[in-house]
Amino acid sequence: MPERNEFDIVILGAGSGGYACALRAAQLGLSVALVERDKLGGTCLHVGCVPTKALLHAAEVADAARESERFGVRATLDGIDMPGVNAYKDGVVSKLFKGLTGLVKGRGITVVEGTGRLTGPLTVEVDGTSYVGKNVVLASGSYARSLPGLEIDGTRVLTSEQALRLESVPSSVIVLGGGVIGCEFASVWRSFGAEVTIVEALPHLLPAEDEQSSKALERAFRKRKIGFATGTRFESVKATDAGVTLTVEGGQTYEADLLLVAVGRGPVTDGLGYAEQGIALDRGFVTTDERCRTSVEGVYAVGDIVPGLQLAHRGFQQGIFVAEEIAGLEPEPIDETGIPRVTYCDPEVASVGLTEAQAREQHGEGVESLTYDLGGNGKSQILATQGFVKLVRVTDGPVVGVHLVGARVGELVGEAQLIYNWDAYPEDVAPLVHAHPTQNEALGEALLALAGKPLHAHT
Repeated sequence: MPERNEFDIVILGAGSGGYACALRAAQLGLSVALVERDKLGGTCLHVGCVPTKALLHAAEVADAARESERFGVRATLDGIDMPGVNAYKDGVVSKLFKGLTGLVKGRGITVVEGTGRLTGPLTVEVDGTSYVGKNVVLASGSYARSLPGLEIDGTRVLTSEQALRLESVPSSVIVLGGGVIGCEFASVWRSFGAEVTIVEALPHLLPAEDEQSSKALERAFRKRKIGFATGTRFESVKATDAGVTLTVEGGQTYEADLLLVAVGRGPVTDGLGYAEQGIALDRGFVTTDERCRTSVEGVYAVGDIVPGLQLAHRGFQQGIFVAEEIAGLEPEPIDETGIPRVTYCDPEVASVGLTEAQAREQHGEGVESLTYDLGGNGKSQILATQGFVKLVRVTDGPVVGVHLVGARVGELVGEAQLIYNWDAYPEDVAPLVHAHPTQNEALGEALLALAGKPLHAHT
């Protein structure tokens, strides 16, 4: 094998996990080949986190114009120019892509364009050329899943990736799936003026969140006239000349222009040679230990192909971890529960740590919680948002869960993750000064109350 095709690390996939691993490894002096069949940045940058959040910001602007009179500002919303919205969205993606491309090039990383396949335990083949690593990192990402009997036609029945390319606002949409992706798109389309109905098989929207957060989001969606049916399972869908008809178990039907299928994402592992090289899989996901090691020595896996939270920042952190692991730095394993989670709909829902139910499962009855209403927070009143900060702690022990609902609360989850990951007691954080007036004060007030000295909170 020619020397130029031998590297310390060969990474298959240049999404959040893959490129983070490449950048950190190069920083540590390791030679890196980064294989990508599409564009650097992967799903998150091009058809996931970044473009959807750009749409959500455009939706926030639309709502601000529509509701401007409540703030004493006379403005009108003349309509949504989707080509203009898409140009704004694509411009954001383009700038970030150019920046990332320059960063990778500047670190001396060998970028290999094309579809890679594992042809040996430590060999990735791309278009007939082999790239051999002392270590291999699998970071092949995920795809938008569907359900048995539910065919995606790209016209009436869409995935989230196809929904990002719409050139007009549909008059009505059914969203199949009330998780993060479904709720975010429902929020965007409602702000843009569409009639929206969410159909979710589980008992609540955002079923992975604390139940109190889910119920608060449901109340907010009702006020926004976003319809939803929970505990409702898909049976069939039929495309018509006018749109789609969705039938659920029990025979009830829903009609709309479009159906968005938002039932989760599956791992991209089929046909990539993983199983043939002895990589252990579970329903298509690559199983790893806490150090991201697969069943084959020298082969690691990061990101959405690893069972757990499918979040860009999780893959990003795993990529850094693996680079440092290979370099011999012995990094601390990542606490999955300590990874912050944010749904960027209106209102936002953010959390870190355990839900109250999970805390009681782990710690029994020795658990207490406190909810601080944003009604007592000055900045939240200025923003005209409603919601809360909920803290879950072990009695006489640390905070084990932080749950937030309200406009912009995703920006508060940074301090929340410090509280959780440092096993902080309310008494440890209560003395810290939170700037006034900020929403960040709401965390401080909640911690003051949980420490037994409430000021603006009713207990």
